[in-house]
Amino acid sequence: MAQRTTDDQPEALPPALGSMTVLVAAVIVHDKAGNRVVLIQRGPNAKFGQGMWDLPVGKSEPGEPVTETAVRELYEETGLTVKPEALRVAHIIHGARGVEAPNGFLTVVFATHEWTGEPENREPHKHSQVRWVDAGALPEAFVGSTAGALHSYLDDGPRISLRGWRT
Repeated sequence: MAQRTTDDQPEALPPALGSMTVLVAAVIVHDKAGNRVVLIQRGPNAKFGQGMWDLPVGKSEPGEPVTETAVRELYEETGLTVKPEALRVAHIIHGARGVEAPNGFLTVVFATHEWTGEPENREPHKHSQVRWVDAGALPEAFVGSTAGALHSYLDDGPRISLRGWRT
């Protein structure tokens, strides 16, 4: 009997579900000329971080590539359109656990300098506001994991952070 190789596998496997780590995408929309970034302020009905600032961020749907998650979530939350090829990996956050992620989460934080549209709050039931913020004067009340990623990106710091792991 011949040994199976990876070439024998179907082109696309079904997505892994269940107890897997949740895959998340966040996007830093950075206007370098104006030294500003797009942020959302979580509203009173947000699942976590009520009143805190955050990057546009959201979970991947089953079978959805993380770049498509980034494009979809950015548009759903802010109305901004970005092409997947305009995204660059800026940071990775690996959390041991999180809201709706008891088995952990992996957030791929992308940065882009190319977009179309103006930021608007397209999910007022989740967010209080969406707006440009001066990159040199970021709000203090900021979701910790994405704040760290944004600061690392702006300061050319580490590209990965671990949250909640015993090290």
